[in-house]
Amino acid sequence: MTNKAVKRLIIGPSWVGDMVMAQTLFRFLQELYPDDLIDVLAPAWSQAILARMPEVNRAIDMPIGHGVLGIGERRKLAKALISDQYQQAIVLPNSWKSALVPFWASIPTRTGWRGEMRYGLLNDLRRLDKPRYPLMIQRFAALALKAEQALPEHLPEPRLVINPQQRSEVRERLNLVSDKPILALCPGAEFGLAKQWPIAHYAKVAEYALAQHWQVWIMGSENDAVVAESIAQHAGGSADIHCLAGKTRLAEAVDLLSAAQQVVSNDSGLMHIAAALQRPLVVMYGSTSADFTPPLSATAQKLSTSIDCRPCFKRECPFGHYRCLTELSAQQVINVLQQLPVAKELLSVEKESGNGN
Repeated sequence: MTNKAVKRLIIGPSWVGDMVMAQTLFRFLQELYPDDLIDVLAPAWSQAILARMPEVNRAIDMPIGHGVLGIGERRKLAKALISDQYQQAIVLPNSWKSALVPFWASIPTRTGWRGEMRYGLLNDLRRLDKPRYPLMIQRFAALALKAEQALPEHLPEPRLVINPQQRSEVRERLNLVSDKPILALCPGAEFGLAKQWPIAHYAKVAEYALAQHWQVWIMGSENDAVVAESIAQHAGGSADIHCLAGKTRLAEAVDLLSAAQQVVSNDSGLMHIAAALQRPLVVMYGSTSADFTPPLSATAQKLSTSIDCRPCFKRECPFGHYRCLTELSAQQVINVLQQLPVAKELLSVEKESGNGN
């Protein structure tokens, strides 16, 4: 690597939360090399997140689904990238197949952790010292440095920007016109039931917010729509409860979360988005732990039970009781909400140039 401007291709992760945390690497690279360009190859859905990261010059659609080998498509994509003349690729996933495109694109320096024995595919291959880098953001950021270099004590945290005009348009479309403070609930978790706090507990938190003359936005993907409706029904079906799950695109969800005064969430992608928007946040942990991928915000509070069997990192409870979630009461969350600050709407404007194809 030289002191001249460098074009880097980052092979991005496949999950929303991981992509948010990858912004630490992007921001760190920009601090180290302000004149360099950062392009990110990632699934099409991630364009909505990458467009909210000013450090990213260009988002390139990875047309091959997660878990699919797609040798022919990967080779075709790599050949198309040769003309971009990238000097370095940084491969964030640990899979063997994720290193194929940089190799076939003849990118001179190909950096990543050893992962699935990627000798030859990566020529700047690192052996991960997990105790040295306990956090995901540290493992991402370390790839910006030479192998022997030490990370700084403090790394830049993810900080998404938003589009206020789009936020206003979405609020009008969804009839979110009340000026009451907003509590956003994020009850979904793609990982599985062992990360999903109970519907009845969410409903009690919603009832508390309504009693304080707040409105409640229940957010998530189309897969979370049934859960959102159940929470609303358990909380009495007030006109101040808005079930938004499945009604917004990901970029719109980012903008809407930036308007929330407080957020309550499972350990999920939306949780990491809320943290990157600096929303006061309560996160409930069931089968997972905050030790590796915590919310990266000073106003985030983490709650979990102390039962012996957690964290088990299972998608479903091996014992069938889900005590790590059921014994984490709604009152505990309410108590934390009462101590959290009440945020103002985020006013950051999305960069005018945009990104993506």
